[in-house]
Amino acid sequence: MFEEEVQDASVVVYKKKRRLQQALWLIYQQGVCTLSQLAKGVHTSVPSVTELVEQLIQENWIQTVGTVTGNNGRRPTAYSLNPDFHRVVVLDINTHGLSLLVIDTRHEVVFKHEAPVPLENSESYLETLKSFVMETFAIIPFPEGTVMAIGIAMPGLIDEQTGKNLTYPKLNITGVSFKEWIKHQFSLPVFLINDTKATVLGESRFGRGQGSRHMFSLNIDWGVGLGIVLNGEVFQGASGFAGELGHIQVEADGQRCYCGKIGCLDTITSAPSVVRRIQKLMKQNDAYPEQEIAGLTIDRVLELAHWQDPLVSQVMYDTGFQLGKGLATAITILNPEIIIIDGILAQAGELITKPIQEAIETYCMGAFLDKIRVEVTRLDGNAKWMGTHAYVMENILNLL
Repeated sequence: MFEEEVQDASVVVYKKKRRLQQALWLIYQQGVCTLSQLAKGVHTSVPSVTELVEQLIQENWIQTVGTVTGNNGRRPTAYSLNPDFHRVVVLDINTHGLSLLVIDTRHEVVFKHEAPVPLENSESYLETLKSFVMETFAIIPFPEGTVMAIGIAMPGLIDEQTGKNLTYPKLNITGVSFKEWIKHQFSLPVFLINDTKATVLGESRFGRGQGSRHMFSLNIDWGVGLGIVLNGEVFQGASGFAGELGHIQVEADGQRCYCGKIGCLDTITSAPSVVRRIQKLMKQNDAYPEQEIAGLTIDRVLELAHWQDPLVSQVMYDTGFQLGKGLATAITILNPEIIIIDGILAQAGELITKPIQEAIETYCMGAFLDKIRVEVTRLDGNAKWMGTHAYVMENILNLL
């Protein structure tokens, strides 16, 4: 008899916890909700959802934000997530610097600090990273306890189960994964995600991918990565490594990639490889001064491309076509609705999307082309941190 009562009590607790999760999830997704909207979304009565709302207010999860116009002329009270609590620190680790952002529950960046510290595969980098985060925490203008978690986006093969970055093995101290090391240093829950997967999640939740159940985000930056969303969720693969499009072979006798293989797509389409190819061609052309060739940057390449420099325009076309050729295989296998172009080369606009589209039309069967479209991101470089924040929030809400 007692065991049955315990089981019944456990069911009641579970159901209430589940309804709290659902209520928070609705407010998180919609921004603002009324009691009747929450009751409908949680599938319970208004009195029951009122009790949930009161608990969430006491725990500083939500707050009242005035009233809204109702269907019957009444003005019901509206609720939103509380931006003064449950903030998330997003740590953007990349090959050319560090960024730490504090983001509130409204997806707004309320603090940002950057440092030109490139990612390195060394234990000394861990101490540099620790110092950067601690120094930044010391100047964050918020009370202690209002940050609930850390989300980290970084390049590399990230094993979601172990929290290790296999591309940068020296960041995994013996017996302790990179993720666990960060958690131990700062005593906060840590959520680690590959940068390309963070980007596609950001596009899916806040960008041009909203409403698409099946989509790609092609991140063309210092490397090339393919973020994949299937059935509305980021596809990780068995070990979390899905989407390494930059490491398919496209040139059997090409250059050696940093991964150790020959002729990877990365070696001809990543931002650094595009700069190198253009420099090589410029040296064969008297029209370009040596000083400009030696100091060429990807920003200058994009500037020349927009000025329709013939040499640069041809390299951009070839780059886009090779990317589209690689995408055609992924499209044939996974059949997405939309491909969103992200990363530094997205700034080339149609100079990169047109050849991508041409290659897709050349190498994909006609049936795959009816619904698919290729578009440049509208998030202006923010997709990665937005996706990292969403990754943390969605995990936190599922763990409550």
